[in-house]
Parts: sequence; C-alpha cells; structure tokens
Amino acid sequence: MHVLLVEDDELIARGIRAGLELADVTVDHVTTLSQASTALDLFHTDVVLLDLSLPDGDGLEALKQWRRNGLLTPVLILTARDAVPDKVAGLSAGGDDYLPKPFDVDELIARLHALHRRTQGRAQSRIQHGNIEFDPVARQVWQDNKPITLPRRELVLLETLFNARGTLLSNEQLKERLYGFDTEVESNAINVHIHHLRRKLGNHIVETVRGVGYRLGPPSS
Repeated sequence: MHVLLVEDDELIARGIRAGLELADVTVDHVTTLSQASTALDLFHTDVVLLDLSLPDGDGLEALKQWRRNGLLTPVLILTARDAVPDKVAGLSAGGDDYLPKPFDVDELIARLHALHRRTQGRAQSRIQHGNIEFDPVARQVWQDNKPITLPRRELVLLETLFNARGTLLSNEQLKERLYGFDTEVESNAINVHIHHLRRKLGNHIVETVRGVGYRLGPPSS
C-alpha cells in the first residue's frame, strides 16, 4: 500500500512514517496542502492521511476542493479536532475515515487496510490467485497452503500486482509504489525484485510486456 502523509509536525510525521513502514506501507510525506495537491496530480497513492491544520490553509477546505476536482482516492483525516461536530464536518467534506490525535499506530494501520480493501471491492483481507494466497494485513503469503517468506519489497511488489488486477504497470510506477516518489533507487531495482519473486513463487507470477511494463501473470493451479 502507498500512502501520502500530509502533516506539518515533523515529530508526529516521523513517528507515523516509522510505524507504517514497519507494516510494509510505503509512505511519502509532505508538509503543505500545495505539496499535497502537486503529489496527487503527479503520482499514484492508495490512501491520503490528512492533517487539517496546515501552514498554507485548512485541510478541510482543501479536501472539499479535491473532491470537487474529482479525486476518488480515500482520505483518512488525522487531527486534534476531536469534537463530534468536527468529525461530522470532516466526513461530510469528503473524508472516508476520521481518527483524532493522539491515536494508536496499530489502529491507524487497521483503518488504512480497511479503506484500501473497500476501494478494491473486497470484503475480506485475504487475496487468492490460483495456488497463491496473500494476506496484506498479516503480511503473509502461502503457496499450495505452505507459508512463503518474502522480504518487505517483494511483499509490496506482490501486493501491488495483486491490486492492479492485471493492469500493466511501468517500471516507474512500480518504483513509486515500492519506494515512494522522493527516493532515489538503482535503475535495475525492480528487475531484481521481480527476479527474486519469480524464483520463490514461479516464473508465471509476473508477466513482462517488453517496452511497456509488468502485470500479474495468469493464476497457476
């Protein structure tokens, strides 16, 4: 899962980012609404974590504008405004969930997975693809009912391919999902992860379309 965190308090942002990355969530962090709008225009994100009190404006007004402009990405509001009228206003403005500060990171992670699952049209966490089963919450993979251990990047790559549902993803798109848009990585990093994933789960798991990108391969029994 790829998350855009919009939070101007660096201490809070570092804590959120550290907790989410331990759960294999890729996080990009911006501190202003202007930066958030630019990121949403240029890059894919699965969920936006939005603080409301930001240096260049009110997050609630920005959210309303994003929705008017057609943004469909789920938005989870993180704010110290914890009164019931504030929660109602946040959800009415286009927020999909509302979590007052302070909060437990485990609860935040659970809410993120629930939001992402709903956008994928799934009622439960586990995803089945042929003889491979993946639980994005438990971060566990099974092949023929046997557990397969994958490191973080390979888990994120597998989840990204599963969620794309056969849609072709370019090398740059996969880099954004695995590393974020502000991280420099080696040019062959994605090829290396795909090689390891194929070695562990079979060559069929990733299909290469030369000159275009990659997609989830056909299910194998």
